[in-house]
Amino acid sequence: MLYHVAQCPLFAPSRDAYLRAARRLVDACLRAQERGGGEADTRAAFLLGGAGVYAVAALVYRALGLPDFARPLGKFRELSEVCAPLSFLECGSDELFVGRAGYLCAALVLKQRLGMEVLTPAQIKSICLAILESGKQYAVKKRKPFPLMYSYYGTEYLGAAHGLSSILQMLLSYYEYLQPADQELVWQSVDFLMDQEQNSNWPPELGETIERENELVHWCHGAPGIAYLFAKAYLVSKKPQYLDTCIRCGELTWQKGLLKKGPGICHGVAGSAYVFLLLYRLTGNSKYIYRAQRFAEFLFTEEFKAGSRALESVYSLYEGFSGTVCFLTDLLQPNQAEFPLFSVFV
Repeated sequence: MLYHVAQCPLFAPSRDAYLRAARRLVDACLRAQERGGGEADTRAAFLLGGAGVYAVAALVYRALGLPDFARPLGKFRELSEVCAPLSFLECGSDELFVGRAGYLCAALVLKQRLGMEVLTPAQIKSICLAILESGKQYAVKKRKPFPLMYSYYGTEYLGAAHGLSSILQMLLSYYEYLQPADQELVWQSVDFLMDQEQNSNWPPELGETIERENELVHWCHGAPGIAYLFAKAYLVSKKPQYLDTCIRCGELTWQKGLLKKGPGICHGVAGSAYVFLLLYRLTGNSKYIYRAQRFAEFLFTEEFKAGSRALESVYSLYEGFSGTVCFLTDLLQPNQAEFPLFSVFV
């Protein structure tokens, strides 16, 4: 959050103060990581482990003009070997929070922010091939009528947090590294997921039926997160059906996206509102800025304060106020706005 706000020109007078505060936090995280903090099998995890620590450290150090940014960058690069084995995690090796998709997502953020490819082409191809092979094997084993599928702790999730949509999104983000036959498998899987739509939403896991019309309209599970896959599919293919699907996600979010679970970006109001900023960047339609502004205003109402659940992780980027601050900052610069650490425009 501190890094994100520091990058906004409107906060330029406080930029150095924010970055120094960010460095104090990231230095502490690096020390914990170097001491062996966290579980060994999450060393390559982006959102829940070591890869995220090294990636953010590199961003903060670079923003401060410190040559030390090369060290965490090197540590990050070394982690590609950790996620190379097909099943390096028992819980599921491919999803966004701890798996290969997250590691590729981190490399994408670093490429965007540093203006350089952090991983070699061989490393990228190796990880993409592992994701593809893992998905093929699982789909065959479970006799799926589509080519790629994955599970996390035994559940076949579809959403952005742990599911198929963000894994496919990362494969599309590295589309040029895929062989034509594998590109076709990805598109078949994207189209399969599009067919799982139920009243402009998606169930949290494969085969479920949405029983309530306002069930799970979240970034983590449901249309507000799956929208990013179809945005990426549209940007890569230019096919209008993917943009149309993304727009339907936004319409549902406008109708059902004011959530009681808090202000955050994982399953909160700010996470829903980010869809409107995404659609503004895709379409240039100013109505989406209006909608994002209305959601932002709702965060400060007595109705929201009275009806929202108490936060357990107040400062969390995804569950707490940090992600909300990122959203409010992006509302000031909608032409550059994007969901934190989850860009579709790279």
